[in-house]
Amino acid sequence: MNNKLSEKDKKDWENFLNNKDPLEVKDQELSQKKSIIEKSIDLHGLTLNEANNKIYKFIKYCHENNVKKINVITGKGMRSKNINDPYQSKDLSILKHSVPEYIKGNSDLMNRILKIDFEAVNSSSMGSFDIFLKITK
Repeated sequence: MNNKLSEKDKKDWENFLNNKDPLEVKDQELSQKKSIIEKSIDLHGLTLNEANNKIYKFIKYCHENNVKKINVITGKGMRSKNINDPYQSKDLSILKHSVPEYIKGNSDLMNRILKIDFEAVNSSSMGSFDIFLKITK
């Protein structure tokens, strides 16, 4: 092994030290792939079909972008118009319970999910619940 620096190496080093230009960030691509801790989605005012379509796309997007946690805002169902619909329970809001059930029944989504916070879903005082996603590599 040669421990001596060539004249070219010395000149390159000197040019580097005297250069005032900022260094190129070569790790930028890596830093862009870091996990986002949390994102939220608000499903207020959507029909059940619209909410299910939106949550499907959102979970896929978040999983592909390494989001760790999704806060899903459904509302408590206090102002839901389902009281006049004989096929809906007046005690249960439409989105609060149906969206988590849709997610649970969708194997494509469940393959991306670590956990759904069903305690929050079942709480009458909560209008949102969290989904914890698996991190892609």
